[in-house]
Amino acid sequence: MSGLERHQTDLLILGSGGAGLLAALHAHDKDPSLEITIAVKGLLGKSGCTRMVQGGYNVALAPGDSLQRHFMDTIEGGKWLNHQELAWRLVEGAVERIVELENRWGCFFDRNPDGRLHFKAFAGQTVDRTVHKGDLTGIEIINRLAEQVWARGIKRMEEHRAIALIPSRDGQRLSGVLMLDIRTGEFRFVAAKAVLLATGGGPTMYLYHTPSGDKSCDGLAMALRAGLKLRDMEMVQFHPTGLIAGKDTRITGTIIEEGLRGAGGHILDGSGERFMHKYDPRNERATRDIVSRGMYDQMKAGRTGPNGGVFITMKHLDPAMVRKQFKGMVTRCADVGFDLVSGNVEVVPTAHYMMGGVEYALDCRTSLPGLFAAGEDTGGVHGANRLGGNGVANSTVYGGIAGEAMAAFAKSDGGIVAPDEAAIEAAVADTMRPFSRKSGDLNALRERLYKLMWDDVGIIRSEESLKRGEKALDDLAAELAETGLPQTTRAFNLTWADWLSLDSLILTSRAIAAAALRRDDSRGAHYRSDFPETGSLEKSENTVVTLEGNRIAVTTTPVAFTRVRPGQTLA
Repeated sequence: MSGLERHQTDLLILGSGGAGLLAALHAHDKDPSLEITIAVKGLLGKSGCTRMVQGGYNVALAPGDSLQRHFMDTIEGGKWLNHQELAWRLVEGAVERIVELENRWGCFFDRNPDGRLHFKAFAGQTVDRTVHKGDLTGIEIINRLAEQVWARGIKRMEEHRAIALIPSRDGQRLSGVLMLDIRTGEFRFVAAKAVLLATGGGPTMYLYHTPSGDKSCDGLAMALRAGLKLRDMEMVQFHPTGLIAGKDTRITGTIIEEGLRGAGGHILDGSGERFMHKYDPRNERATRDIVSRGMYDQMKAGRTGPNGGVFITMKHLDPAMVRKQFKGMVTRCADVGFDLVSGNVEVVPTAHYMMGGVEYALDCRTSLPGLFAAGEDTGGVHGANRLGGNGVANSTVYGGIAGEAMAAFAKSDGGIVAPDEAAIEAAVADTMRPFSRKSGDLNALRERLYKLMWDDVGIIRSEESLKRGEKALDDLAAELAETGLPQTTRAFNLTWADWLSLDSLILTSRAIAAAALRRDDSRGAHYRSDFPETGSLEKSENTVVTLEGNRIAVTTTPVAFTRVRPGQTLA
């Protein structure tokens, strides 16, 4: 394709969260001679979801804890849908990685007076095992990792959006990635020996959501279009306590962190009464899926606060403890007029994390040679429900594994191969398509997406709602395809960025709805009001989504109980 800028690098990493940065550092350690490039939609060190992590990092280092207990909490929390080998490597690798984060990369986590790591309580876990830096853990991790990346001269392509995974000319492996330079509006093709998909998930298609505004499931959409399989896409986690500060501020939906419930916070209905005892004997310390459904049930019944949510309160606890341990949350609430220390804070379940994603192996390889995946773009580790504190562990553990595996692949199996030029031309044409259509109202389309996903493909689902959602999503996809953009400059074109984000979000939403319709039982984050019971754990199946032409196809595959079966335990 003439006029297209072309570059090449040994390793190309898409995303600069915990997975991407650890991958770059581990690949550099493995082979310092490699040219490593990190591509990020925003700015390195300032983008992505890892930076927004408040709560902490699960690791089995506390007295009385063990790898086996952490593993069983993860499997039982995931309702036996987890890929058990991936889950075991998570809990095993977390011990190594937390030591590495402190002693190699310079992170510093909170400690007890005797100097030992402080572990705080998180819901759904039998042991307090969450290591943290106050309630700003992600900032500590990303700041230190970014410093190390800069110190090593690893290249970066900031403000570059990945558009498409481009296969080789013979279709047998990945050749590289088509990128859009947001600063100029020009396209670049980057050829690489190995590529890491670590863009993060980010379920921002829901009315209330936690991720940053730049998260739009681009990685999952690219994977579908490249023919990869996605597993358990119906499993979208809602964090129980998203702040409600009014509809006209983006802070609505952002998290009031889980450690508040772990420390003894109470959730109240609109009249100030606790209600979680009606749903689970663990009360507020039940897993996120259960607490979210309990809150949603109260909201549907009208027992709400002035903005339609319920409340969290810490006023019965020691004020000094709350101010010290949750300084960031106290400040965030105060910024919008709430008193976390001595009052009630209105909250709502908010779309937070995608347990489903690309199928991948223990060394982070995918079914497309040359493509690796890590972090929230992947599925299998968390099963039907992610434990709070397991997310950043997942990103950093598997980011490091991916970096080492990519370096080895580049040396032994990888090489720069010629791309499928027709695929590049088609991707460029698809991306430019809105400039040849009549301008439309993208904001109205986005608002419709928010509402239909919240109402029909959200916390409580049914066959009727999911079929209604599928039809509405098909209509939205067709409308977006005919919705154009003004003929203005392509440089820093935010309207174009919105169009591309909606395109990715609608396709990923279709995958979520199709998988949810296929799973006819209730399991973890997926709750069907027409199938409220969980089916046989022994006969558990994973859903598998692929894109066939423009059709979402869903199959199932039996869960492999490689380490422990339902009814058994390792702890």
